[in-house]
Amino acid sequence: MPQPIPVDEALAKILADVEPVTAEIVSLLDAGGRVLAVDLAAKLTQPPFDASAMDGYAVRVADIAAAPARLAVIGEAAAGHGFAGTVGEGQAARIFTGAPVPVGADAVVVQEAAREAGGVVTVLEVVPPGAHIRRRGYDFREGQTMIGAGETLNARKIMLAAAMNYGSLSVRRRPVVAVLATGDELAEPGTDLLAGQIVSSVPAGLSAAVAAWGGEPSRLAIARDTRESLAAAISAARDADILVTIGGASVGAHDLVQGALEAAGAKFEVMRVAMRPGKPLMSGCLGRQRVLSLPGNPVAALVCARLFLKPLLDRMIGRASDITLDEAPLAAVLAANGPRQHYMRACREHGAVTPLGDQDSSLVSVFAAADCLIVLAPYAAALDAGSVVPIIPLDF
Repeated sequence: MPQPIPVDEALAKILADVEPVTAEIVSLLDAGGRVLAVDLAAKLTQPPFDASAMDGYAVRVADIAAAPARLAVIGEAAAGHGFAGTVGEGQAARIFTGAPVPVGADAVVVQEAAREAGGVVTVLEVVPPGAHIRRRGYDFREGQTMIGAGETLNARKIMLAAAMNYGSLSVRRRPVVAVLATGDELAEPGTDLLAGQIVSSVPAGLSAAVAAWGGEPSRLAIARDTRESLAAAISAARDADILVTIGGASVGAHDLVQGALEAAGAKFEVMRVAMRPGKPLMSGCLGRQRVLSLPGNPVAALVCARLFLKPLLDRMIGRASDITLDEAPLAAVLAANGPRQHYMRACREHGAVTPLGDQDSSLVSVFAAADCLIVLAPYAAALDAGSVVPIIPLDF
């Protein structure tokens, strides 16, 4: 059995030679959370004309140099209905927010600073040139790149794309992730358990994480501990971009996943990783398909998914992975670490972080209560309260 390799080395092997998946066109209304495939340049200039920022009167600054000034009101400009005439000497046009500023006018006086009666407006204050006018191109100009390839489209960026006059966008398709749980002891959630069975909880959590990370989860039926059942499940997943197996990847007599995958043609680059939880992790390729075999313990499986599957999905959809760790001071003393990198379940409160009491990798309730992982390097020394430690937020 090969020796476990460091986490960073395992991640580098998993991401080696990964290319982005193809792009697809989706409606702007369906683009939330998707990753842009190409740079997005504005199709128009925004605003497309000088526009009034307030309700008031479009005037010539030269005519109101000495306030109060009386001007003849010669027309009206409203949003979507501009004034076709020209504001000349001694004249003004009633104007509303968003309306094009008429030719000849070079400022807007707000309505609170003016009094109109009988077709004449009295301007009560002096304003500088350009007052209350949003100039053409004030927001952006045609041809200007506003959103870059690889950016995730949130509500603000979708609104920007709409303002740039896009009704549809080119985004990376969601990589299909086949999720395969293995083991005779597993039963589907919501079913009656037979003697010796446990609920298969990891696929539900992993599928939710895959969807949150930009993939398309495809849950397969539980594979039993036979070569025939595993072979059928692996074949059923052949069209997926990534096959993730759960459990059966250790060295026990009933751990058949590695052999079944190798019999199907898989070649593994990573066999074990020097981390806890999650040492029995494998990664490789089955033809064009990426294979990631996670440990069966629920917490170990989800920790490994966060560390390795999420960056793999990021690479496939052309999104940069932010590998920078957060930091927080410890709220309590922490013992020295052993030879494997440790990802401790923890909670942040009042700016400090506290590891949760029991770190057993089977404890789903403890993992659900945690909001971050403390990262302890191999052989890290004991740490006093107040020591700053790296953490990974549990944001899925």
